[in-house]
Amino acid sequence: MSKTINSDELMRAVEESTFGLANAGFCRACGEEADGCEPDAQNYPCDACGENEVFGAMELLIMGHA
Repeated sequence: MSKTINSDELMRAVEESTFGLANAGFCRACGEEADGCEPDAQNYPCDACGENEVFGAMELLIMGHA
């Protein structure tokens, strides 16, 4: 990973997805936040770097990124 995913940002995204209408994800390659990801999204393409490394916030939490 070239940039780590900030734990506070990840937890905020998980809470917003659980209790609100937001559906954020993060790219594991560049750390960029992505909008419109299902909570269990895996390997979506990143608009910032082009890698297929965007995962939903909940999925990242389950994977141990927090």
